[in-house]
Amino acid sequence: MTLPELRLADWRATKDTLHLYCQIAGKIRLATTTPRNHWWNAPLYVDVRGLTTRRLHHCGTTFEITIDFTDHALVVRTADGRTRSFGLGSGLPVADFDARLHALLGELGIEVAIREEPFGVPMTTPFAQDVTHASWDREAIERFGRILDWSDSVFEEFSGWFKRQDQPGAPVLAQPRPRGDPVLRPPGAAHGRRPGHARGLHARGHLVRVLARRRHGRRRRLLLLHRPRTRGLRDQPLTAGAWTESGSGSLAILPYQAVRSARDPRTTLLAFCQSAYEAGARVAGWDTASFTSTWCPSPDQLRQLHASAAAGFGRTEEGGS
Repeated sequence: MTLPELRLADWRATKDTLHLYCQIAGKIRLATTTPRNHWWNAPLYVDVRGLTTRRLHHCGTTFEITIDFTDHALVVRTADGRTRSFGLGSGLPVADFDARLHALLGELGIEVAIREEPFGVPMTTPFAQDVTHASWDREAIERFGRILDWSDSVFEEFSGWFKRQDQPGAPVLAQPRPRGDPVLRPPGAAHGRRPGHARGLHARGHLVRVLARRRHGRRRRLLLLHRPRTRGLRDQPLTAGAWTESGSGSLAILPYQAVRSARDPRTTLLAFCQSAYEAGARVAGWDTASFTSTWCPSPDQLRQLHASAAAGFGRTEEGGS
């Protein structure tokens, strides 16, 4: 498929509004699910119409919340067949979105209290008071939905190459990779502010993330995070993209536009993910053979993958320039 263009400057107001809508829905999901390590019970998921919480449970009611990119609406459905919705297409202030969603849930007998303020973003106005963010560019939302759908499918393919613990997630799509230790510890202090981590997964692994981060040039990028920082990692070659520091770890960054304009976007993204993963494995001395799945390409096929993607960036098969 031809990936759509989506420059941040063209839909910034809508992106910020959608981000806050997603935080509200995500907080409702967080409040109605069992805590999991890495806050994996908090994300939304890509579905055929946009973003969804999937199945939630509260006070005997099973329900789901969907931000519908096709009908441009917020939709709540219950297992007993009830549906409530309101439109988003005309641009709805965050304060109104928050109030209407809680009122709609109340009609269905679902009273969920959340912390009514943004988290981890520059916007600090409490949801109930935010009348500034009220943009909804239908065309941009639909393009964003196509990008999420495509990205999610490629990440699913990539994650299937390994035996590992899944991390669900959208709009931050994420797939963790363990270091080779087949024993992954269960969640620790999952009810506290900092949830427990599976050591083999987090301490010596990396997460694959997608979506723009303001601290990275305010552009939509594809990111791979290695944590903690490993000596020599940033000297390792990449098939595409480049390394940068990020807090206690290192990020491999590939601009979305580079993927979009590549001769084969799928191959480019898969090669980027695989090369960053291989870099970490080499530096850390991981024995990765024990958790490579039967669906993982053979070593020769991986070399061909790297060579094909690297050619588009004027690099060698190993990722060097």
